[in-house]
Amino acid sequence: MSDPNRPFSEDERSGLYRAIFERRDVRSEFLPDPIPRPVLARLLKAAHHAPSVGFMQPWDFILIDSLDVRQQVLASYNQENAKAANNYGGERQRTYLSLKLQGIVESPMNLCITCDRNRGGSHVLGRNSIVDTDLFSTCLAVQNLWLAARAEGIGVGWVSILDQSTLARILKLPDNVYPLAYLCLGYVSEFADQPELETRGWRSRLPLNELMHGNLWGQSLDDNTLLNALKP
Repeated sequence: MSDPNRPFSEDERSGLYRAIFERRDVRSEFLPDPIPRPVLARLLKAAHHAPSVGFMQPWDFILIDSLDVRQQVLASYNQENAKAANNYGGERQRTYLSLKLQGIVESPMNLCITCDRNRGGSHVLGRNSIVDTDLFSTCLAVQNLWLAARAEGIGVGWVSILDQSTLARILKLPDNVYPLAYLCLGYVSEFADQPELETRGWRSRLPLNELMHGNLWGQSLDDNTLLNALKP
């Protein structure tokens, strides 16, 4: 086991930041190659080592390679996506309908990361005031897995256009288990330079230096050195 007090080397730091900045939500570049079990185990271990409030570890992992199950999920996606398209009109709707927003069948594996809302009992340390910290903690497991996957050259796509109650029924989840993230995993032909939604003109990344406040909301941050460093 490595020494937790050993400083990260420059290469190690660079690798971490590279994974963060080059992470992408992948939908259409999946290859059929299976993920080797040792690699998959590393991804799941990374997810399992995410921080969680009260060390409740509310996550479970459902590995889905069944075509039948994935086709049921895809049918739910298609239904919800048709509803989502109605939020837009004209050219914006045409752009939305042209976007590839899932790789449920194309990816070699799907993964549902769930949140057991009863994990840890009725009184979890640190959860008294904010009961949704179990959901927040599970999101950190998703992020850990996503960054580890990028470092392994594996693409991940989060399918959020799903009805959660329908997904829970398809996966036969207990009432206390919430399907937090439905992910598509697999090796990809390429990782895009920019997020697809940015490339397609849907949205652009907001300037970080314009999102900063000092002490109170709306109060200017009096640190020009930092603000200049945060500029793109």
